Amino acid sequence: MSSHHQNTVDIGFMGDVMIGRLVNDSIRRHGYAYPWGNLLPHLHSTDLNFINLETTFTTCEDAVLKTFNFKSDPDHVAVLHEARIDAVTIANNHIGDFGIQGMMDTIEVLDKAGIPHTGAGINAAEASRPVYISCNDLHIAFLGCTDNEPSWCAMDDYPGINYVEVGNINKIRAQIESIRHDADLVILSIHWGPNMRERPSKKFIEFAHQIIDAGVDIIHGHSAHIFQGIERYKEGLILYDTGDFIDDYMVDPILRNDHSFLFLCTAGAHKVYDLRLIPVVISDMQVNVAEGEDREWSEGRMKRMTNDK
Repeated sequence: MSSHHQNTVDIGFMGDVMIGRLVNDSIRRHGYAYPWGNLLPHLHSTDLNFINLETTFTTCEDAVLKTFNFKSDPDHVAVLHEARIDAVTIANNHIGDFGIQGMMDTIEVLDKAGIPHTGAGINAAEASRPVYISCNDLHIAFLGCTDNEPSWCAMDDYPGINYVEVGNINKIRAQIESIRHDADLVILSIHWGPNMRERPSKKFIEFAHQIIDAGVDIIHGHSAHIFQGIERYKEGLILYDTGDFIDDYMVDPILRNDHSFLFLCTAGAHKVYDLRLIPVVISDMQVNVAEGEDREWSEGRMKRMTNDK
């Protein structure tokens, strides 16, 4: 598709990859490749794959007080290798589920496995450091942030997440401006907004536009557990919410949080050429390509969402 463009890269974007809890048990039983189902050929045909890693890798027992605490066995980082995941964002509301210990364990596991990460770290500078990847002679910056868990915000001398407040562009604009001159393609991965929200609010749409205006080429949104619409804004691409990709969650029969897409994007220097969506559905702790009624439901909903925009 992209042969006539100079220097392009094919990127697979996925929403939340939650491999803790029951998915963790299922990986112990079925092996590292199991959660990806029949998506592996698609994931192996891209140049790069990016996810929101919605779990810790830790053996720490010290759960913080909250409703859900996710952790996966440290060796299950191999699950990410199976799908050739090139970088993960850990700026989300689960990286701190087992406190600073769990966060630092996760970072250490990812580092040992050679999987670049962004969005949390030992201090504010680390938490706001993007992953730089060179591919097909393009320099790509991948930066993670979240509006969840403000109390986990990294400080100059304290570990935490790259926290941003939706509506306050200043912090994230400064981060974007410091990286966009070194990168041909700037991707912001943002874990934002409440669960099960069907559409981004006006405030979120305006914030997304400000982010693109600040120099981001692609916004990779997630957090709602359901997919939202897509927008081309100026030269940028906004994936408002990429939904869930792997999890063990209760399924809402109306919002159908077990349905989403693999978002396949072809991009060049500060330009998005093409976006293809592969509908997916989760069941039995595994994601597979959606067929039949599942496929029609997702495609119909995405068309409506995107035309509403």
